[in-house]
Amino acid sequence: MTLRNEEVQTAHQDRFGHAAKLFRAPARVNVIGEHTDYTGGLVMPMAIDFQTVSAISGRDDELLVFYSRNYGEETVTEIEGLDRGRRGHWSDYPAGVAWSLRKEGIRFKGFNMTLAGDVPLGAGLSSSASVEVAAALAILHLSGSSLPLEKLATACRRAENEFVGAKSGIMDQFVVAGAVAHRAMMLDTRSLKFELLPLPADVRVVIANSMVKHAVATGEYGNRRDEVEAGQAVLQQQRGLALLRDATLADLESCREKMTLESFARCRHIITENARVLAAREALLAGDMARFGKLMAEAHTSFRDDFAASCEEVDKLVEIATRQPDCIGARITGGGFGGCTVNVVKAAGAEAFVTAIRREYAQATGIEADCFICEPADGALALAEKGGVA
Repeated sequence: MTLRNEEVQTAHQDRFGHAAKLFRAPARVNVIGEHTDYTGGLVMPMAIDFQTVSAISGRDDELLVFYSRNYGEETVTEIEGLDRGRRGHWSDYPAGVAWSLRKEGIRFKGFNMTLAGDVPLGAGLSSSASVEVAAALAILHLSGSSLPLEKLATACRRAENEFVGAKSGIMDQFVVAGAVAHRAMMLDTRSLKFELLPLPADVRVVIANSMVKHAVATGEYGNRRDEVEAGQAVLQQQRGLALLRDATLADLESCREKMTLESFARCRHIITENARVLAAREALLAGDMARFGKLMAEAHTSFRDDFAASCEEVDKLVEIATRQPDCIGARITGGGFGGCTVNVVKAAGAEAFVTAIRREYAQATGIEADCFICEPADGALALAEKGGVA
């Protein structure tokens, strides 16, 4: 699906009879640093050029009308009815943003909002954060308000955590809002300080979608976070640590008998993953892509074995990728249990890499993988400055 802004504008006007302001928010891929962000850890994501577009126009009443072009559905709620909470529906994401912005002190009247996107759903590319940030920018515009990056990301995260009920960290919303083109972002999710790191001009990032979907608001994703938090609680009690981010492997080993085997393994993944993000930063700054690729391989092994959140199809994609001559590194990205792999590939061989991945994955699994050659894109705030507002 190629998403054209003018199509969203026309669809909104045809449906609601009013011209709209348009806002865009990208998707994201996390290059390394998985499941570290909700314990104050380190991540290295980048925005990519899939997007969600929100179109908004005001109403004279207190109704919030959300229409999804992707689902072909419309929902209506009253502003005061937001406190009743989620419906278990796609509209929970934009409605949750409206609820969260009100918690932030933002006031607005009713509105009509059209949402359309080309971010693959359930693929680990953060379609949810893309929707949240696009909706937030639209509502802020309508209210005549603005929020700095940290507060915008925090408000969108609160929508996902407390309204939708998905136990995600802040990485997705922060990078979707604040990314810069041609850069990966190393983000400290405790302090929200970040550093922009260049990828070499002669490499490309290839996303390979296993076509196995996950749902982060339910099931194993939430279980993994519960296991992590249980282990973190033991470390806080036994070692006096503020967050798992502060723990060393020696700290974890000293508490092994106080936690379940599952919590121990999950925490070991996160402690070693934080170290890998720091090492990946050094590798990028040194231009050592061989080292960077090795760290990606180690990250996938840890995610598969210690975090136990990969799946057979994704592991097969990584195995196929690492056999290709122009592949520098490959690993799972996103929440896990399906979704996508992120592959760093020599630019000259990117097209051949995609052809080989699709062919060999189909032969092994009978599934046709979607593959996309990407470059780091601007976040929503930069897109707005460059004409994301129509």
